[in-house]
Amino acid sequence: MQAGTVKNKVQPPLTRKDFKSDQDVRWCPGCGDHLILASMQNAFAKMGHKKENILSVSGIGCSSRITYYLETYGIHSIHGRAIAVSTGAKLANPDLNVWVFTGDGDSMAIGGNHFIHACRRNIDLNVVVFNNRIYGMTKGQSSPTTPVGLKTKTAPGGSYENPFNIGEIAIGAGATFFARVPDNDLKMLEDVMLQAYHHKGISIIEVLQNCVIFTDGIHEKITGKDTKDENQVILEHGKPIQFGKENSEGLKISGMRLEKTTAENTIIHDAEEADTNMHLSLVRLKLPEFPVATGIIRKVESTPYEKSVHDAIADVQAGSPFKNVDDLFRSGNTWEID
Repeated sequence: MQAGTVKNKVQPPLTRKDFKSDQDVRWCPGCGDHLILASMQNAFAKMGHKKENILSVSGIGCSSRITYYLETYGIHSIHGRAIAVSTGAKLANPDLNVWVFTGDGDSMAIGGNHFIHACRRNIDLNVVVFNNRIYGMTKGQSSPTTPVGLKTKTAPGGSYENPFNIGEIAIGAGATFFARVPDNDLKMLEDVMLQAYHHKGISIIEVLQNCVIFTDGIHEKITGKDTKDENQVILEHGKPIQFGKENSEGLKISGMRLEKTTAENTIIHDAEEADTNMHLSLVRLKLPEFPVATGIIRKVESTPYEKSVHDAIADVQAGSPFKNVDDLFRSGNTWEID
């Protein structure tokens, strides 16, 4: 080998083990967070992205401990501000692969304003919302997604507030990618995470996550082995919308709403349709009248926010003698004071 040259080394492919930190995982046994963590580690290993350019950011809550358990650069930020911190990081370095981990309380309450504006701007962040419909870490208070009637520490007689539908808020605010996934479907979780990674723009993944302490079984009708066929419709782009035993049922459009129909008369799911009407109708499906929609519900192309920002900066720099603030300060008459 000649002096001054470096022999190229083939780097071994990354595995899940490469994204396991040395920290003890301190979630309750049986918590759905363990499954989300495993899926995220597997997905990171398959992305082919430089490990040093992966950033994990979280807010506050049980979900937000995940930044300690992922062997990436990470920021455990403050309550409701994970998306704001992530926005700054992505604008500073658009090459970063940024993942935001948050809960239904963290993102829909104190962080709600940041959530809707990230969707509106279409910044290239991947936001995983752990939705267990309760404040878990702060010990069982009602959250913005708590169902009406559920007894909690702050509503001992049953919650009387109408809950948010995370998908409805995300798509209504302009999100170009939205998926809903049960925490116990590891294959779907990993696939959705990988597709979110390849999507250029905001990606919102709502995980129907089980809290074994305060809302154990809250999603059981949707995710349970004996009930999911009737109560969950798994959407795939370009395929018929079918559910029920042996996929015997489907959905049709009747006037301005969806109705149940037989499998052979069902509509085809189009996740890439620019118009939001059908996607909003799908995220609004709820029990007991309809099965709950899971899978990738919306995935459309649009210019990411960080590209628009950096293009605007380049346009201004091209027409200005000043390329940065230092150039401006050193222009004109300057002097030194001894």
